[in-house]
Amino acid sequence: MFIFKILDDGLCEAPMKHHFLFLALICWCAFCESAVILQYHHVNNKTPANTSISPSQFKAHLEYIKTNNFNVVSLSQLIDAVKQQQPLADKTIAITFDDAYADILTHAKPLLDSFGYPFTVFINPNLVDGSGRDYLSWQQLVAMADDGVMIANHGLDHVSVARIDPRDKQQLNTYTEALLKAETLIQQKTGQHWRYFSYPYGEYIPEMQDWIKANDFVAFAQRSGALGLTTDLTSIPRFPASQPYDQLQTLHDKLYALPFDLKESDENRQTVYRYQQSRQISFDVQVADFKPENLSCYISGLGKQEVIWQSRQHFSITFDKALPVGRVRCNCTAPSISQPGRYYWYSKPWFILRPDGQWFAW
Repeated sequence: MFIFKILDDGLCEAPMKHHFLFLALICWCAFCESAVILQYHHVNNKTPANTSISPSQFKAHLEYIKTNNFNVVSLSQLIDAVKQQQPLADKTIAITFDDAYADILTHAKPLLDSFGYPFTVFINPNLVDGSGRDYLSWQQLVAMADDGVMIANHGLDHVSVARIDPRDKQQLNTYTEALLKAETLIQQKTGQHWRYFSYPYGEYIPEMQDWIKANDFVAFAQRSGALGLTTDLTSIPRFPASQPYDQLQTLHDKLYALPFDLKESDENRQTVYRYQQSRQISFDVQVADFKPENLSCYISGLGKQEVIWQSRQHFSITFDKALPVGRVRCNCTAPSISQPGRYYWYSKPWFILRPDGQWFAW
């Protein structure tokens, strides 16, 4: 078990306070079995850069995937394998889109079809209805579903789960009732009923994760990391692949990522904090295919943080500054010993309120 207290985005490298005897390297094991889910929004040259990839760069992604012999499968095939604890073939990928923008049909689908790659679109039913040309219509979504595209749940409206006050059970009930309504609408309109939910903005709270598990849903976040047989199905990592993370070298690092099996203690599951409330975080680690001294953790706005090992299975990070207001992410990575050039990769999101206790601006 490893403990860490963290903050930031990026690859990691951290000095060890104490040296621990490292067990012999594990050559190939269940922890090494991995798959990667890519997340896109717009495929367009004229839409906001932070949610877009150009059609030419998207084609370059697909060409890279094909040239390097990655296996692209449907999202359901991937999730079923994890649920049934079936081995994941290495270099397996699933492709997803959030928000059901019209350019998914006009720009992305023709390219994906030309490569024979399946994909999933997460939609907000209330945005589909009468929301104009920027979004796919129900007619278009039904045609796509009939053509084999998976249509899944992104919430009735595009409302962040993290904005729910966990002390107000009625807020959570209202949100989940809307989520179930969205699932019903998708089934009625398209005939598809996956019980897959992509968190709007990738934001979530432990209370929602508990509901997801209790109600037999699978939920997808927007945080870096690979998928393995031990991945928590209430916050499955997906690598954002739009700008500014759309370059091929960045894509290479993501596609070859390995699942980092880090377990948070109950007190560390929280994602929303008041300013200066959170000072550290701890994790247990179950994989031994890396050297502890090569683990690196970065936090957005703070940079690289010192990792302190309590044992070979437990590490912590005490933040060297207060987490900044807004969306904050911690990325921890460590190079694999058995597979040189590949990294174990874990990401943790936080949402830090303003000093007055109010939510930060969008």
